[in-house]
Amino acid sequence: MRLRSSYDREILLLALPALGALAAEPLYVLVDTAIVGHLGTTQLASLAIAATVLSTAFTIFNFLTYGTTAQVSRLHGAGQDRSAAALGSQALWLGIGIGLLLLVIIELTAPAVVSLMGGEGEVKDGAVLYLRIAALGSPLFILASAAQGYLRGMGDLRTPLFILVAAHIVNAGLELLFVYGFDWGLKGSAWGTVIAQAGMAGAFFVVQYRAGLERPHPDKMRPLMRIGSEIAVRTTALTGSFLLGSAVLARIGAASLGAHQIAFQLWVFLALVLDAIAIAGQVMVGRMLGAGAATGAREAATRMIGWSVAIGALFGLVLLATGDLIPQLFTSDPAVIEKAGEIWPLFALMMPFNGAVFALDGILIGAGDTRFLMWGMLAAAAVYIPIALLALHNGWGITGVWWGLVALIAIRLVTCGARFAGSRWALTGAPA
Repeated sequence: MRLRSSYDREILLLALPALGALAAEPLYVLVDTAIVGHLGTTQLASLAIAATVLSTAFTIFNFLTYGTTAQVSRLHGAGQDRSAAALGSQALWLGIGIGLLLLVIIELTAPAVVSLMGGEGEVKDGAVLYLRIAALGSPLFILASAAQGYLRGMGDLRTPLFILVAAHIVNAGLELLFVYGFDWGLKGSAWGTVIAQAGMAGAFFVVQYRAGLERPHPDKMRPLMRIGSEIAVRTTALTGSFLLGSAVLARIGAASLGAHQIAFQLWVFLALVLDAIAIAGQVMVGRMLGAGAATGAREAATRMIGWSVAIGALFGLVLLATGDLIPQLFTSDPAVIEKAGEIWPLFALMMPFNGAVFALDGILIGAGDTRFLMWGMLAAAAVYIPIALLALHNGWGITGVWWGLVALIAIRLVTCGARFAGSRWALTGAPA
């Protein structure tokens, strides 16, 4: 990788605030994990199940963020800012509707879903309690996701950063107060997150209102629904694979599930940090293709891939050097720490490959090549799912499940890399 490129400045200007915003989002769960983990292994296992279900539900609908970013950035590149603002309004209303529907579904099905995830006894009771309280934040979280998509597409990544950092600070303070000050235990963690999400959603709504807020128009939502359906299938296959892994580990034992919760949430955190460059890819590639600059889009994208791989490799080295210390920040249970040690080398070695995959994913989303991403992810899930099930059947344990994650990343790297090497993704012009 060349030491300097003409695209580095813009990549940094977009990626640095995106880095802060993306790092703030999973810190909700990391803070929960650190606080709840010291309450006991049972509470940590309950959180693992509830947080996995919520993260899965929220992530499935992240097409509102990614789809809106891709569409808005192309419209912005084509000089159609008024149409971009109108699309942002429709994304916001769509987010509120989906969030309310999701809230109802979770409240009605929480016990059954937790049982399906392998929760039993006290673990199940705690997971259901946390899930039903935290689900109240569903409309708030998805509204905020839609608003972020519009702001990213317009190249404004600082506003989401400020809002998310403020919400995270409030969340951490409230959880410490509720869990330890008021002695509310697990439910205090859930209530702290919901209140923080309410403030976050209110701030994003005000920002969208100032940019231009029109009433809902189903016809104008169709572009989002079209690209969103493909992103949703792709995301469902990905998160469904992770959900299966948690369900398998819940049946293996609480220690394995607790170790997976620690490692996986850190994996998500670091992967989203790498995704900061992918966000820059969505914005720059979408804008350049909207303006008809296909050559520039490929050159900028290539540079982003190189930076993402380098940063991923750095993360991997840090994880290898600190593997004996990090799990102890989240739990004092020797059994959980031992299980975390079994998968830590795999966790660390995956990071540079994660960097390449996340960068390619963002580039292809920015190009609107979501149908290919959908089929590529389905192929990766078809490889991972049998490995996870065999890990349970053959006694491979937590290590077997994480080897499955390695295979999933490998398939995504091969498919996305081959697509980027061609030219079918680099279509120019505003979205239809």
